[in-house]
Amino acid sequence: MNRIIFTYLLHIGLFFLTFITVTIAGVQWLNKNPFELLYFADGLPYSLSLLAIISAHEFGHYFAAKAHKIKTTLPFYIPAPSFLINPFGTMGAVIGIREPLRTRKALFDIGIAGPLAGLVVTLPILIYGFSTLPPKEFLYTLHPEYMNLVTLPTQGMTFGTSIFLWLMNEWFSYQPFIPPMNEIYNYPYLCAGWFGLFMTALNLLPIGQLDGGHILYALIGKTQRHVAYVFFLLLVLTGFASIYSLFIWKVQLGSIGWLLWAAVLYFLIKIEHPPITDEEPLSPGRKYLGWFILVFFLLTFPPIPFYDFTPF
Repeated sequence: MNRIIFTYLLHIGLFFLTFITVTIAGVQWLNKNPFELLYFADGLPYSLSLLAIISAHEFGHYFAAKAHKIKTTLPFYIPAPSFLINPFGTMGAVIGIREPLRTRKALFDIGIAGPLAGLVVTLPILIYGFSTLPPKEFLYTLHPEYMNLVTLPTQGMTFGTSIFLWLMNEWFSYQPFIPPMNEIYNYPYLCAGWFGLFMTALNLLPIGQLDGGHILYALIGKTQRHVAYVFFLLLVLTGFASIYSLFIWKVQLGSIGWLLWAAVLYFLIKIEHPPITDEEPLSPGRKYLGWFILVFFLLTFPPIPFYDFTPF
């Protein structure tokens, strides 16, 4: 009983710490002092949006596992202080599946439930963010020095875009002024929505036991390993391309962060998906849904998630 109580307290404590670190990050994104309690509420639109996305993703996995009577844990939220580790304030969350997945159906349902549930929350947040964009003058309240400039600065940390994010902008933005990607962090709903799409895209990589690896293995079986190695090689090449292009062409063509992610995949998550005992094919409906979400992954994946346009 004591162990059960401790486990629940651990989940609650990690959630509370993550709420604090994400809210502090939201205050920092707005160019305000995160250690002044007066500004704490200003970080809530960002933190509540982001935690809603993360929670939906993880509880999607959780309830799908429960539906298949698979033993699993509640989500473990991962706080990451923005002033020390991660500017977003969190590394996401994870659940622990306590027993092997033995059927393609269970593998598919658990793998796809997280991304789908996360997107159900992410899309309304992005739509709201784009449809309620404040005018350009909003940036001047955060960066008064911009008022004396002819054009907005292009240097600094810039969020990478994707085909899907561009479409969202085209469909739902009603303001004549669209903030450049190096200013997106000033808009809490867009910032949280961007993180939600990025997190979903990372998890949908068809490698190992990532969500995308589960889904693709459920669709095509052991052939998944060939696709996984292709994507792993692309991540490594993109990572090295960023180093080469930075010194040779002075243009960023990739992201060195993909080398770190490739190392995590290789040593911790593995490239090939482990085999399952029951290879019964999926139903046609699940197959259509699986291919749809993998195409969606291609539309949301940012080849260069972050970059800096600071002149050389």
